[in-house]
This record gives sequence, C-alpha cells and structure tokens, in this order.
Amino acid sequence: MSPQPSNRQNLIDGTLRCLERLPPERITARAIAEESRANLASIPYHFGSKNELVTEAVIAGLDRWLEEIEGGLGELESLDLKVRFSRAGEVIDATRQKHAGLARNFLAALARAQFEPRIRELLSEGFRRTRPSLAALLGLGGDRAGEDAAGLVHSMFTGLLFQELLDPFLAIEGARMRQAQARLRRALPESAR
Repeated sequence: MSPQPSNRQNLIDGTLRCLERLPPERITARAIAEESRANLASIPYHFGSKNELVTEAVIAGLDRWLEEIEGGLGELESLDLKVRFSRAGEVIDATRQKHAGLARNFLAALARAQFEPRIRELLSEGFRRTRPSLAALLGLGGDRAGEDAAGLVHSMFTGLLFQELLDPFLAIEGARMRQAQARLRRALPESAR
C-alpha cells in the first residue's frame, strides 16, 4: 500500500489545480481548501499565508513543467546542443497552453515578490535551483558560464511566455523561433558568441 500524500502536498496539488483553471484574483484560501479537501486553517499552519502557498505551488508547477520538457527530450546524451534546444522549444510549444494558468500566477507571484520578502525568497531559491537543472538539461555545462547561459535561456522563455499572456500574437514558436535564433547568431559579433 502506498503512503497517503501529506496534507501539505495535498494543498500544493490542490493549488496547482486551481492555478490551471482560475485567474489569480479568484484563487482564494477557501477555493484552495475546497479543491484540496483540506481545512482552511491548514494553509497558514503549513505555509504561513495563502500567497506563500500559491508561490510554492507555482514553483512546484514550474519544476514539473521542466520535468515534462526533460521527458520530451528522451535520450539527452544522444542529442547535440542545437537539437536539444530545438526539441525543448518544441515541447514548450506543445505544452504552453496547458500551463497558461501557471504562467499567469507566476507573473502575479513576481509582482508580489517586490513587497513580500518571503515570496521573493521562495522565487529566488526556485530560480537558483532551476539554473543548474536547465543547464544540465540543455547540455550547457555545469560551470558558472553554463548556469549563466541557462539563466539567459530561462529569461527568454519567461519573457516570451509573459508577452504571450498579453497577446497570443506575440508568441514566437516553431519555425519563427528557429529563424529568430539564426538571425541572432548572425547579428552577434563572433566575440559575443
């Protein structure tokens, strides 16, 4: 018999389901408790506040999305860097709509982080943890330069994701992404590449 998930994990999973279907302003502590089948008082007990719970759920959701991208790449060792990057873009394109609610709430958490130190701390830790994972996933290397390159890729990904939330026409995917990357490679001086 497998162990039952903890109440804390139930709250994160319930929050992730809320993130998928509700806009940020409708994700209330009560909605999360109902979705999680948890007591309302368990939110401050386990997380301190609803905003901290939502932020932890956003980070967990982004980690799961990264795992989904990794799964879509298959055998990492057999792929060169260009193929990995291109395949990762294809998986992101294929899963972007599924994670639109997560992206909206990620953006909301970033806005709250300017005023809530605990939210800022949680998000910063998530970014610090993601960079080496993303560097390994894309074969960018395990050194500082590889992690910095992963930071640039991550900021491109999140920036495009946020632009698409504003206007779906701003999405750059598939052939357009490959053309844009080729243009950047030609435009950058050799010393910058």
